[in-house]
Amino acid sequence: METWWPAPAKLNLFLHITGRRTDGYHELQTLFQFLDYGDSLKFECREDAEIRLMDSLNNVELQNNLIFRAARLLQTTCNIRSGVDIYLKKRLPMGGGLGGGSSDAATTLVVLNSLWQCGLSKQQLATLGLQLGADVPVFIGGHAAWAEGVGEKLTEASPPEPWYLVVKPDCHVSTAEIFSSGELTRDCEAITISRFLSGEGRNVCEPVVCKRHPEVAQVLDWLSQHGPARMTGTGACVFVSFDSQAQAQLVADTLPDDWQGFVAKGCNVSPLNASVMKLTESAIS
Repeated sequence: METWWPAPAKLNLFLHITGRRTDGYHELQTLFQFLDYGDSLKFECREDAEIRLMDSLNNVELQNNLIFRAARLLQTTCNIRSGVDIYLKKRLPMGGGLGGGSSDAATTLVVLNSLWQCGLSKQQLATLGLQLGADVPVFIGGHAAWAEGVGEKLTEASPPEPWYLVVKPDCHVSTAEIFSSGELTRDCEAITISRFLSGEGRNVCEPVVCKRHPEVAQVLDWLSQHGPARMTGTGACVFVSFDSQAQAQLVADTLPDDWQGFVAKGCNVSPLNASVMKLTESAIS
């Protein structure tokens, strides 16, 4: 039976920058939550050591592809002599702030750790994943998390799990450009999870992104008619929450024709974690 493994999207429910380190990286606070929507990957082991991506991404060189880099990193670290053919069903937009590349990398590490019988712990995988990107560890951890540091200091959290309408403006936002902007607020007061849940918190990247990409400002304004709309990560995607799937879909059905959007459920346990648990349970039984 074919197994397609989920690589779910994430939302940053808020994003504060509390300082900047001497190495140029930003200290931040954010709350990550997964969606029951994302990319899917399939892995077929090879007897030789070749790693092949059977579905290429437009304008992404193989050596820069996070899926390839994750597989190669694990193969090298664990001295694995096997290879793999990797298939990708891409649903998450690139440059959208939904963590698609990081999630793909995390799924690759988690699944190949099992298929190649590497035996690495979740913490060891997360440490490896941090070499690929600051968001990779939370996808490996597989639970909604309050994040600090550069995003690697994770504390499991259980925020409400509403339905979301997520809209992708017609633009690509460069994370590096936003984080290097002189206009970016970098001195937010540190808050607590309880303060966020009581209504505090914003995304400090929004004003910078909206100034450079008016399409994002337009979507924020439109979605704000239906609730507190917010941008995820450094954009470009914008989301608003609803109590039910029907409410979210009702608004999704009224989106302008040239906008792309989807409805998804917030998940505190990653769909990837759920899939791994099912596989483990079936193996035991």
